[in-house]
Amino acid sequence: MRLRNLIPARFRKNMITIPVVRLSGVIAASNSPLSRNLNLANVASLLEKAFKMKHAPTVALVVNSPGGSPVQSRLIYTRIRELAAKHEKKVLVFVEDVAASGGYMISLAGDEIFADETSIIGSIGVISASFGFDKAIKKIGVERRVYTAGKNKVSLDPFQPENPKDVEYLKKMQLEIHDVFINMVKKTRGEKLAEDDDMFTGRFWTGSTAKDLGLIDGLGHLGTILKERFGEKSEFVLMQPRRSLLGRNYSVGINAITKGDSIGADLVDRAIDRMEEHVIRSRFGL
Repeated sequence: MRLRNLIPARFRKNMITIPVVRLSGVIAASNSPLSRNLNLANVASLLEKAFKMKHAPTVALVVNSPGGSPVQSRLIYTRIRELAAKHEKKVLVFVEDVAASGGYMISLAGDEIFADETSIIGSIGVISASFGFDKAIKKIGVERRVYTAGKNKVSLDPFQPENPKDVEYLKKMQLEIHDVFINMVKKTRGEKLAEDDDMFTGRFWTGSTAKDLGLIDGLGHLGTILKERFGEKSEFVLMQPRRSLLGRNYSVGINAITKGDSIGADLVDRAIDRMEEHVIRSRFGL
């Protein structure tokens, strides 16, 4: 190792350090310390650390998410914009495999968005998926018993026949969330957006087409674009959580490892997270 590399970048002459934060995975709240989910609790401290780097001219975000919770997506988006305003820094977003649905919502926090030509971009819509088991349990002789106070306390129960009124109410909520998403896209992308009838239908596109539609600003990769803008001497620093001797992340926000947590349960949760991520990514051919 060269002695020069042992000196912090901020003390090296003409060296520009750019913090990089990876935002990857299905977006969902989780209390499991081993969870792979992307949520505000898991990335809040990394974002804070990145934006506090005084001499950094920008903060780079690497997004690779097929979406998930609209609430967590908006929380992350809002926190990024708050920190950008507070520290007066530009935000550059670089999409890897996919920035769809909530993943694209988070990407909107960037002053500029870049992607590979083959990245998947878009899916500006809202989805809710479930299964119906009422016929199955009837066939095997199982009787569903639910007791409530409040006639609307149980809705869309997968073990009971589908109620049209419940479906209608769910779709109403989806439309409200969809309107919020659409307004975010229009507000952040503004006049860059092209006229397209499929823009807000949930359809998704490759990076090349997304650029033509105005959903992103350009095609390219983090290293190439940042060095073009800030010079060959620029250095990228990946923000990473502190880890214990066992390799587990120290507590971040509400995801603290509390007394009584079961490692076995955490491993099961993580396996479920991975299966869920595989299912959601498969929607985009990934």
